[in-house]
Amino acid sequence: MAIFSRSVNKAAISPEPTKAAAAGGGYYSANTAGMNMIGQYYSYVEGDARNRAMSVPTVSRARDLMASVIGCMSLKQYSEIWNGDEMEKIPMAPRTWLRRIDPTLPNSFIMSWTFDDLFFFGRAFWYITSRTADGYPASFTRLPAAMVNTLDQAGPVWFAPSKEITFQGGALNPDDLVQFLSPIQGIIYMSEKAIATALQLEAARFRNSSSAIPAGILRQTGGEPLSAQELADLAAAFNAARATNQTAALNEFVTYTETLTSPDKMLLIESAEFQAMEMARLCNIPPYLAGVSVGSYSYQSSAEARMDLWTFGVRAYADCIAGTLSQNNVLPNGTFCEFDVEDYLKGEYSMSDYREDNSETPIPNGVL
Repeated sequence: MAIFSRSVNKAAISPEPTKAAAAGGGYYSANTAGMNMIGQYYSYVEGDARNRAMSVPTVSRARDLMASVIGCMSLKQYSEIWNGDEMEKIPMAPRTWLRRIDPTLPNSFIMSWTFDDLFFFGRAFWYITSRTADGYPASFTRLPAAMVNTLDQAGPVWFAPSKEITFQGGALNPDDLVQFLSPIQGIIYMSEKAIATALQLEAARFRNSSSAIPAGILRQTGGEPLSAQELADLAAAFNAARATNQTAALNEFVTYTETLTSPDKMLLIESAEFQAMEMARLCNIPPYLAGVSVGSYSYQSSAEARMDLWTFGVRAYADCIAGTLSQNNVLPNGTFCEFDVEDYLKGEYSMSDYREDNSETPIPNGVL
């Protein structure tokens, strides 16, 4: 029979930070330009490919929905013990950084943008800014994934944590980084043509929406034939008058015939609906959550909608983040962390409402 120590039930609150993360030796200490650029926010960027994808409304909606879920959930720490039948989770007091990952930012911010990196690039990076006396991390700062290069992996599929990392051209010690590797490939690499098609479609709709008057054809019916340049000048002048809602004048030798295109066809409504469905597939969320009509498919309650969003979209990323933070380079062996998803699925949150008398007594749910 195994004998278990009583220490598994003790609090795991970490001691106060005592030292900053080491820059490393050898090659890394010789080139510290990357470390020196950490925290220089004026140079931080999220990447052109990511920004183009975010200009697609369905992608933006999917990203914001899932980021809000990751951002609203708190992390909790536990250990495991064999109770004779199965491994039982034993709650533990969290280490300090679980409640304040980056001392300068709320957890909701850094968690949401960590998800953003995983969602678009398939990986994310935290730099360890300080450590406790036992050598484990005490605080972190996020590095934008678009600015991190790995010399030993070209991507877009990442196979393991990199050992050769640069940030803005300078080397970083991989021992001072926490590398999150998503089980899902970043969307900017998965469907570049689908995103480009959505952007081209949006551009076409924008062009068609520039005039409320249906497109048409100018036809010369008599007189001396006009040259190609004269026809182009005539069409340009006519378009300019239509664009400014002015009256366009034609002589007896020129007629204007409107096309039979209706406003909904000019705005490519059906094509936009189909492309929105494609983007929902790309982002791995149920289409109805992005406002896309799906026929007979429907949900009966907000609880089922939250469950669908968690099951089909968020869970893979949440497990990636929690699993990475449970590794031995972040937490002691045998200690794990996970997201407290139950409150989210129930629609209950731990944030207390403020009373007018500034009392600290929480207000019951549903009571204002």
